Amino acid sequence: MSITVAKQAFASAVRCDDDHLHVALTDGREVSVPLAWFPRLRSATPGQRSVYRLLGRGAGIHWPELDEDISVQALL
Repeated sequence: MSITVAKQAFASAVRCDDDHLHVALTDGREVSVPLAWFPRLRSATPGQRSVYRLLGRGAGIHWPELDEDISVQALL
């Protein structure tokens, strides 16, 4: 029996539009998820959504003004 281990994904850039959170990954993929999944982001202004920090080489995303943290792995 062989077990495949998924490699860790890391964010390289983050952006939001009116309805979605878009996360560019270092391997070239982009993940888009509904802002409705994250009420703090959904109710934030575009300016607040644009101020984020990548955590742990991009393993997580932090919005300091919103006190919101999202794991990239959780988006996958």
